[in-house]
Amino acid sequence: MESVLTEDLRELAESSLPVEEFQDSTFLITGATGLVGSPLVRALLTSNRVHHLNLRVLAVVRNVEKARGIFGETESALEYVTADLATDELEIEEKIDYVVHAAAVTTSRLMVEDPVGTIRTAIHGTETVMQLAAEKEVRSCVYLSSMEVYGQPFVQGKTAEKDLGYVDPGAVRSCYPEGKRMCECLCTAYAAQYGLNVKIARLVQTFDAGILPGENRVFAQFARSVLRGTDIVLHTDGASEGNYVYTMDAVRAILLLLTTGESGTAYNISNEESHTTIRAMAELVAHEIAEDRIRVVIDIPEDAAALGYAPPVKLWLDSSRMRSLGWQPEVGLTESYRRLIRWLRESE
Repeated sequence: MESVLTEDLRELAESSLPVEEFQDSTFLITGATGLVGSPLVRALLTSNRVHHLNLRVLAVVRNVEKARGIFGETESALEYVTADLATDELEIEEKIDYVVHAAAVTTSRLMVEDPVGTIRTAIHGTETVMQLAAEKEVRSCVYLSSMEVYGQPFVQGKTAEKDLGYVDPGAVRSCYPEGKRMCECLCTAYAAQYGLNVKIARLVQTFDAGILPGENRVFAQFARSVLRGTDIVLHTDGASEGNYVYTMDAVRAILLLLTTGESGTAYNISNEESHTTIRAMAELVAHEIAEDRIRVVIDIPEDAAALGYAPPVKLWLDSSRMRSLGWQPEVGLTESYRRLIRWLRESE
């Protein structure tokens, strides 16, 4: 029986995505070992094998050994470009057709321990990638932004792309959402001034099969609690309303944006049905997945602020703009956890 990750990749490769447009193309993917970058690279390599696309994937990574541990060493279509986008430039002589810029600091603790590095990676890295994409006159480019650009929304109900809220620039952790906002502005500037065909993907939290062993975000912690039979411990009251999408659904959206969508425009990528509070999601996992063998415990530490958690927010993203392009999420929250836990068991 094939692994759940192999199933996901095969299903994506056999979907209705217009992958024939990628024939004989070269892709540049930054953040290629990350939560979204690594399944994106895997999806391209799988589609390449299934459809004989003659693709090349240039994966920008900081650690080649880590990358080889993820992707193996037998993919002739894959080439590594070593760079730290906080400081380095990208020097690539060959032609590039498509760019997906996924590199960013995404660990909350690092955001508060190294806010300068978080901003530098965002701004320097994005300008470096946009400049390269403009020089290479790429066919299309997608920048991976975040739902955190919305801050504290002013609207009631669902939040569309125009409904930006308040972000406190005086808060250290605002280095992340403010950095993302500036990077979106850079994308818009490059589209307007240099004619770069760049789209902005505002991603909600993603997860699926294929996460790395060191992944420690809440979804991974919840899943491991099920496997270990231990209670889910929340270090906040869990009142924040979260937005989720299965990573392979997000990858389909990103690949679709490379072939369609309006330049300089932002698109929410969210499964509107997978909208819940952190507490409710924990309860769902304890009840539906663990069948009540574990429970949810609230334990807020005194130094909670030092952990860098995002401020509490009520946010429900409207994905109608993305759906108008023909995209539809296929995997709900409960099934996402079932697939994630199956993957973790297969990886033991």
